[in-house]
Amino acid sequence: MRLVFECFECGGHYLPPEGMVYPDGPASPVWCTSCQTAKRSAGEREDPVLARIALASARAVLARRAAEAVEPAAGRGDVRPSRPPLSRRARSGPGGVRSRLG
Repeated sequence: MRLVFECFECGGHYLPPEGMVYPDGPASPVWCTSCQTAKRSAGEREDPVLARIALASARAVLARRAAEAVEPAAGRGDVRPSRPPLSRRARSGPGGVRSRLG
């Protein structure tokens, strides 16, 4: 699975390359491609603290999704009922109701 980021400038979600490198330079965990191009041409640099926060949150979401995908299969176990359901004939007699036994 790949990391998905949210642009701090426009709020859009984007999916950078796995190596975080575009053909024309490094990918930003803070800005999407269009905002990154605009900010770099304006001479602004990304905040390193925001970059670390964005990377950490993207990795946390990725880890949570991976854990959710594994957890239901492991926690299920045997989901069959302990006894088969009673037939109509079995419920009709004087001792046929299992709820009276318990």
